[in-house]
Amino acid sequence: MKYIRLGKSDLIVSRICMGCMGFGDPLTGLHHWTLNEMASRNIIRYSLEKGINFYDTAIAYQNGSSERYVGRALRDMAKRDDIVLATKFLPRSPEQIAKGISGKQAITSSLDQSLKNLGMDYIDLYIYHIWDFNTPLIDVLEALHAAVTAGKVRAIGISNCYAWQLAKANALAEREGLTPFVSVQSHYNLIMREDERELFGLCAEDGIAMTPYSALASGRLSRKDGFTRRATEDDYARGKYDNTAEQDRVIIERVAELAERHQVSMTEISLAWLLTKVTSPVVGATKKEHVDGLVNSINLQLSTEEIHFLEESYQPHFLSGIMAQNASYTKDIKQV
Repeated sequence: MKYIRLGKSDLIVSRICMGCMGFGDPLTGLHHWTLNEMASRNIIRYSLEKGINFYDTAIAYQNGSSERYVGRALRDMAKRDDIVLATKFLPRSPEQIAKGISGKQAITSSLDQSLKNLGMDYIDLYIYHIWDFNTPLIDVLEALHAAVTAGKVRAIGISNCYAWQLAKANALAEREGLTPFVSVQSHYNLIMREDERELFGLCAEDGIAMTPYSALASGRLSRKDGFTRRATEDDYARGKYDNTAEQDRVIIERVAELAERHQVSMTEISLAWLLTKVTSPVVGATKKEHVDGLVNSINLQLSTEEIHFLEESYQPHFLSGIMAQNASYTKDIKQV
């Protein structure tokens, strides 16, 4: 395993981050393809043995059961100082707004619940999961700064945002003497490269780490036929990729061609390309062989010609998933 500093923070993370959305009670939450606790523990144990020290979950994953599974496993299997644990909080709910619960109160409550779920005293990286258009940005930053000052959080990150939102947030944090965001978790992979337009430049200029999710496009970049359980059973994932399946197919076929040439898996090719672009991609695994593919990708070197071969057929994509929802709100921004 290789390790790298996460942006300007003091967090040292593995080049692969284990995405934990696939861990959680399959009988609760939005997804029914997730692993139960015993199966989740087996994957976490194996990933620790392979040197992965960076784990990403969220309070929203399977109604908090992902946090509970991950927290128990890591407490049992690893020294706290040896791992970097990330989790996320959601915007205020309509119910919280109706009750007059402030943005600061909502974040504090969510953080305390996550700490309880995880069974830990602090979170290494606390991530703003989705931009909250109903809460002033200063309230979000002040709540996160208070969490850092209190020792409950070591560093903060943001997810599913535009470059202008991240730039605005960190400029405001700098002006007010508050904690800045050190990382961004966005939707980025070989068949979804829209972040190269603006977000990449901002992160390079300001030393912000990129830890993208959907690194394998919900399995589409790991198998030529794309028929993984996630690809066929997860309606949210299908919504992100099914509409562009035709234009993406040529890239997927090129991944398969290079995998055959190198005698490796498609996962290894897709991640080897991604590792030339970002700090530490967030990648899920539900089988031990999946973990092997993630780890093996770190030492696979693609030539300049091979990188161009993978990239040259890309066509612009419409925003999908959470970012599409984000875009629908921008015309109504009242409080930032």
